[in-house]
Amino acid sequence: MDFLDIHTHQTAVKPGVISIESLSLTNDIFLAMPKKKPISIGLHPWFASIEKLELQMKYLSVLARQDNVKLIGECGLDSLKGEKIENQILILEQQIALAEALNKPLILHCVKSFSELINLKEKLKVKVPMVIHGFNKNEELGKQLLKNGFLLSFGAAVLKENTGAAKLIKDLDYFFLETDDSQITIQEIYHAVAEIKNCTADELKALIFANWEKLNLL
Repeated sequence: MDFLDIHTHQTAVKPGVISIESLSLTNDIFLAMPKKKPISIGLHPWFASIEKLELQMKYLSVLARQDNVKLIGECGLDSLKGEKIENQILILEQQIALAEALNKPLILHCVKSFSELINLKEKLKVKVPMVIHGFNKNEELGKQLLKNGFLLSFGAAVLKENTGAAKLIKDLDYFFLETDDSQITIQEIYHAVAEIKNCTADELKALIFANWEKLNLL
């Protein structure tokens, strides 16, 4: 059974690994857009523009319909970079609407904007799964997000003892694993999580596969 990597910025295909490559919408994406490899695509809050939103959403609405686009994003909110947060919320709202229309999950980037994200999910009554990628915050925030119906994806943070990610994942079954832009391999992350959960890597692979099936992504 393969390793599943829900979110990566690495383009290389690795034997024994199913990776969801995350692409940010750019002007030349039509030329580079993979047709078969599983990907996600969206307007990253660092690069999305309220001025160009109509055109960007026009492109995204076309590209996101491809069968190999498994998730919308990464998209989200970032209080430290990008447009002012009010504009980022408007941009995210449109991507949520697209994800709902296509019945595809969202993969989310969130920096110092978790309360806004929780409020937006409640306001819009979002039905598609919303996955917070690269969760590396404290255990209390993680539990709050889970309580509000978000899913969590974990990366390199699980390799450090006593982090919120390592504590959360111990008793959690519905989650995902990723490499993001790290040089740490997905195999290292799986083995670290298997040790935390006191299970084998193969048992963990089966669990993650089952979680993917819940999202109808395979």
